[in-house]
Amino acid sequence: MNDQELKELARKLREAVPPMGEPELRRDLWPDLLQKMNEPHLRVPWYDWLLLAASGLAAVLFPSLIPALLYHL
Repeated sequence: MNDQELKELARKLREAVPPMGEPELRRDLWPDLLQKMNEPHLRVPWYDWLLLAASGLAAVLFPSLIPALLYHL
């Protein structure tokens, strides 16, 4: 590459990557993280309960499937 090509490449890179406006954070994120860790967060979606009920029903109706399911775990 000659000098002209390097200058053109540098110009294209400067145009492609915008300068960072604010590299520092505006505030400390550690207190927010601690608060989020202390919140109770046990939420089970409804479809998990549906899958649990369906698998329990399948185990009751078809007990021979239990060893096959355990094999695949």
